[in-house]
Amino acid sequence: MIPIPFSPDIAPDKREAILDALSEIERDQGVRVVFAVESGSRAWGFPSPDSDYDARFVYVRPLDWYLSLEAGRDVIELPIDDLLDVSGWDLKKALNLLLKPNAVMIEWLQSPIRYRWDDAVCAKLLALASKVQLHPAAVFHYFNLAENQWKRHVESEDAIKLKKYFYIVRPALALQWLRLHPDTLPPMNFQDLLAGVNPPTDLVSALQDLLLAKRQTKELGTAPRVPVIDAFIKDEFERTKERLADPGLNATMKDQRAALRVEADAVFREIVRGG
Repeated sequence: MIPIPFSPDIAPDKREAILDALSEIERDQGVRVVFAVESGSRAWGFPSPDSDYDARFVYVRPLDWYLSLEAGRDVIELPIDDLLDVSGWDLKKALNLLLKPNAVMIEWLQSPIRYRWDDAVCAKLLALASKVQLHPAAVFHYFNLAENQWKRHVESEDAIKLKKYFYIVRPALALQWLRLHPDTLPPMNFQDLLAGVNPPTDLVSALQDLLLAKRQTKELGTAPRVPVIDAFIKDEFERTKERLADPGLNATMKDQRAALRVEADAVFREIVRGG
């Protein structure tokens, strides 16, 4: 496994603590970590001063574990302390969620901050993820994610939590990315995502101001709603609703899902057998 260069977004002592935790998990649980990355606001590119470290990983158990009649626990979680949150999914669980699709797995594979990374295994996972991401159901995921957050935290409020605002803007940008670049995975990092959709200057300026404010404000900091950002979100919602109203979309999704499951099964077997 190739060592991952130090990321300036991760304090050296925290990075070392996460690497130690991963090694301890492998030793105590008898698993093989195939990749481990930073998730959450640090990887997204908009941490607050008190943001914790969200290390997420995917692991594989020995072949016999998967051949048992009784299903075992498919999640490993370490106790959360003030700054470190380390947890992971078994490969089988990760692939099943990927096929739904659940974009969390896709985003982990796109994280700009890596702690562990098995190149051979991750190449197979990325190849599968790229096909799932282009699956129409991925649009449903990002749309539902953004719309639910909008209704719960913004729609009826005059001032909003900055953290929640970014949880809406980021999937809305991902929807725009998928429309403009239908053959490319949207980056996880907010700045890279923004740069790839060529937004108008006033929107960029407003988002950069909001980003600066969030980096200087604790997790629960609030700010007034920004009309230009609201307009962007609403416009993206309307464009997505039009796309999802396509009567041929469900048939396309059904055909693609069956083919993707066959491929995912093959990837699962290769990785568990040590490939």
